[in-house]
Amino acid sequence: MPIVLQLVWLFVLAIPIASIAWTITHEEIFRETREYCKRQCEPGRNVFRRKFFYLFTCEYCFCQYVVILFLIVTRYKLLYQDWRGYLLALFALVWIANQYMSIYNRLRLDIKSEQIEIKTREEDVQQRKAA
Repeated sequence: MPIVLQLVWLFVLAIPIASIAWTITHEEIFRETREYCKRQCEPGRNVFRRKFFYLFTCEYCFCQYVVILFLIVTRYKLLYQDWRGYLLALFALVWIANQYMSIYNRLRLDIKSEQIEIKTREEDVQQRKAA
């Protein structure tokens, strides 16, 4: 596969990977499962149990397992056509997917702060009209 096509695949494959990792580790639909996993990570429990359940609460950690699944399904390799291609693809996809999640998180924070600012302005206008 030509290098340009490999790079296109890299940036495209990272989108669903980031989406899956973010949804499971942050969104409301998996809240109960995530809270259960967080409780299993509490100190005093078996170290292997804590680490296993931590995987479902950390987007970076969980992303690596999603990438492994995608590499198995797609057989995507980066630069090399042997095991090294899988290794490079693993770390590159994790990095790109985490960049996407960081951008998405930043956008959500910006939108939320704008909504709070708008609400505050609307309340100020309402108070001035009432006074």
